[in-house]
Amino acid sequence: MVSKRPNFFYHLHPPTIPARESRFTYTFGLGGISVFLSLVLLATGILLTFVYVPTPGEAFKSIEVLTYQVAFGWLIRNLHYWAAQALVIVAVLHMLRVIFTGAYKAPRKTNYVIGILLLALVILFNFTGYVLRWDEGTNWALTVGTSLLKEIPLIGNAVYQIIVGGLDTGPATTIRFYAWHIIGLTWIVVILIAWHIFKVRRDGGISHRSREPRIDRARLITTETKAMIIVTAVLILISIVLPAPIGPIADLPTRSGSVQAPWFFLWVQFLLRSLPAVWAGVLIPIGVLAILISIPYLIDRKLDIVGEWFNRSGRIAQVLSILMIAGILLLSLIELCA
Repeated sequence: MVSKRPNFFYHLHPPTIPARESRFTYTFGLGGISVFLSLVLLATGILLTFVYVPTPGEAFKSIEVLTYQVAFGWLIRNLHYWAAQALVIVAVLHMLRVIFTGAYKAPRKTNYVIGILLLALVILFNFTGYVLRWDEGTNWALTVGTSLLKEIPLIGNAVYQIIVGGLDTGPATTIRFYAWHIIGLTWIVVILIAWHIFKVRRDGGISHRSREPRIDRARLITTETKAMIIVTAVLILISIVLPAPIGPIADLPTRSGSVQAPWFFLWVQFLLRSLPAVWAGVLIPIGVLAILISIPYLIDRKLDIVGEWFNRSGRIAQVLSILMIAGILLLSLIELCA
């Protein structure tokens, strides 16, 4: 009798997994949902490239054609937009789950850092996507956001010209951001996601306590499949009810104070009102990233407790992450209400 061979998705997990940690309420499927949303972005992004024209004169028009004339183009664009917004939120929640359960400790230090880098790249992905709309909503990204690159010590002007395509935003800017969005960042993210998934399995699957009873992976696969179906349904519903933003065509260069940052950079916009640009737009964001990366190397190097929510040995890391996220949310809310 020939035994049934497991399908591809079964190989994403080891043959057996820890029983307690395999429950949905331990991880909430946040890692799997992040991967799923990335696949949605990849699929819808490929479809969008058949219509989008990456030039200042045609970019906005092609978005209008896609939204109002191409069959189901509005749905594809909405799915792409809302999947991108959801991915930022889910990736942050996934990071917090890892920190709160001590899943950043050895042997998962390297994979934790890969995850933090992926979160940063997801935000950059959203940033470049905002520019490609080429409507008034891109003004902050094109005028303020890109100008922050000049504040990077020593290499700022060179980085700005490489990203923007000249001494100021112009015809080359759209094609540069388009290239970064669909080629440069995409390949980096795809490679890091594949590496991230590989290391999850190689490091023993879900982080867990030692000597934890193990069960077959089939139940977890079934749970993850149900979660993907629910996420798909919610994503489609949101895409039908809430259209992706599209405003008047961008009028560049814009120097007025009325431009607003994308929601994930509202806290940076708040800081720019009271601090020098180099601090608000470069040093503080890099500092937040550095603190997160340093958690398993400097803040919590103990190996005693892994796989327990809010474990005592990781209390400093937990408090720091809560304070940083709460601070970002508070500053964003203040800026939004200003």
